[in-house]
Amino acid sequence: MRKARRPRVVVAPDKFKGSLTAVEAAEAIAEGLTAGCPEIDVVVLPVADGGDGTVQAAIAAGYRASTITVRGPTGEPVQADIAIKGETAVLELAEASGLSRLPGGRPAALTASTYGTGELVRHALDVGARRIVLGIGGSATTDGGAGMVQALGARFLDADGRELVPGGAALLDLDHIDDTGLDPRLKEVDVVLASDVDNPLIGDRGAATVFGPQKGASADDVELLETALTRYCDVVQRDIGARIDAIPGGGAAGGAGAGAMAFLGARSTSGIGLVLDVIGFAQAVAGADLVVTGEGSLDAQSLAGKAPVGVANAASQSGVPVVALVGRLEVTPAELKSVGITCAYALLELEPDPAVAQRDAAALLGCLAERVGAGLAAGREFTLS
Repeated sequence: MRKARRPRVVVAPDKFKGSLTAVEAAEAIAEGLTAGCPEIDVVVLPVADGGDGTVQAAIAAGYRASTITVRGPTGEPVQADIAIKGETAVLELAEASGLSRLPGGRPAALTASTYGTGELVRHALDVGARRIVLGIGGSATTDGGAGMVQALGARFLDADGRELVPGGAALLDLDHIDDTGLDPRLKEVDVVLASDVDNPLIGDRGAATVFGPQKGASADDVELLETALTRYCDVVQRDIGARIDAIPGGGAAGGAGAGAMAFLGARSTSGIGLVLDVIGFAQAVAGADLVVTGEGSLDAQSLAGKAPVGVANAASQSGVPVVALVGRLEVTPAELKSVGITCAYALLELEPDPAVAQRDAAALLGCLAERVGAGLAAGREFTLS
């Protein structure tokens, strides 16, 4: 008698913010699936949407980690990872210049710098990268990427020829830019920004106005930063010949998107789409019976293209059904179906107290996954009893 084929499942969740990293969530789901169906084959591929977790997703997919010391957003040294495979390096702005890197969590809206991110780019060049994938979510900065570009050799000078101090506020005093010292290797690499933000650098939807308050900027700070970034745009256009005020995505990461486009020749693309390409999701999902994805809250914002929806879209191209296991579920079955998710189940269905569900997220996620596994073992559709 021919032996039945073992079910094959790809586990590809994003982080459960405040509870689990994407790697931890994937491990909990994989354990639960195996408990429910011991004969299962599980492929673990945690994902990210270009923000924090992007480097760890690449490492989990087989990239090599390289750790270096760089400047944090307020100048203190921090340990940051990049992921390397062949001639591709995956970097994460949040690793060097993110909110999580602020000492004591104290905001520095006017003075936080992306200098450390530039050091990560330089390290990627040093190890021979010819393609650099830069995730630019979760920044603590609103400096237009000026610090990043300074770390790569450009000079941002005031009217007396002095180098500007770090931070977005200092751009008020920007008189001219000398890019003659910019690392020449940048001309030989393909720099791709992983971001789902389409905000421009300047204006009502710009970096200062929309994202500044999230980084601790007061109303007065926002006005100052907007003026400083406007000055930055004017000088970049005059000295570099690049107009960056209205580029879609230029406002990402406090304007680091615009800085990367102007000085690094970067191009921006969908964060989750790029991450799925980096980790080889299409190859992993081919021939799979099921994909299990998830995140902390599956809501209307998720439907606009966050990680689980990107996973579902990619899985649907191979005709593979998708189950989402989430912390909180705030969309209808019809909305799920519209983005390619077969069904979704929430931790709050098992534990209605949000604080307890957050605290015990790994165990609860494992319970949900075990039920999915049991359903597979019994040959049932992907519904939980």
